[in-house]
Amino acid sequence: MNKLKLEILGLSSSQSQTGSFALVLGEVEGNRRLPIIIGMFEAQAIAIEIEKISPNRPMTHDLFKAFATNFHFTIEEIIISDLKEGVFFAKIICTDGLKKMEVDARPSDAIAIGLRFDSPIFTYENILAEAGIVLTDEADDEPEVKPEPKTRTKKGEASKSQDDYKNLSVDKLNEFLKDAIDKEDYEKAAKIRDELSKRN
Repeated sequence: MNKLKLEILGLSSSQSQTGSFALVLGEVEGNRRLPIIIGMFEAQAIAIEIEKISPNRPMTHDLFKAFATNFHFTIEEIIISDLKEGVFFAKIICTDGLKKMEVDARPSDAIAIGLRFDSPIFTYENILAEAGIVLTDEADDEPEVKPEPKTRTKKGEASKSQDDYKNLSVDKLNEFLKDAIDKEDYEKAAKIRDELSKRN
């Protein structure tokens, strides 16, 4: 599989639910980006490292770094390794100089740990192809936003809420998720991912 390098483009709050954030990764030598919905504490850990702020107390990722330092191993790279039913998975690739180890982790944890070791972030071509948002070639480099078609609801019919997703198949949810990502509707994508993660 073709491995592609990513960089952190931004971290923003998501309107889908309180305490939810969108961590946006971008292809280093390309025009695709990969949004990942993360929790408030994971976002805080990543923001602290990006801004080089000294936290008031040690965080979980600092404990991992202390463990790694004491046992003389380093974090070689972080890989966003899989996307199953709308949920991202990651691997932390460690080495002690003699052998490599792969540690499964949530992407937010893996990236926060990787930042503490200044480790590169990678993903695979198939993951970007499935979930990546393509930027246009326009001079302003802004993403192409496709307007969501407005639909009329019949009298007494509510608009689609998170509860409505419970009755849909996994295939249909994945179809809606891809559509939401294409339209950069992170709020809708987060709701669908929440439903998909409940079924794992």
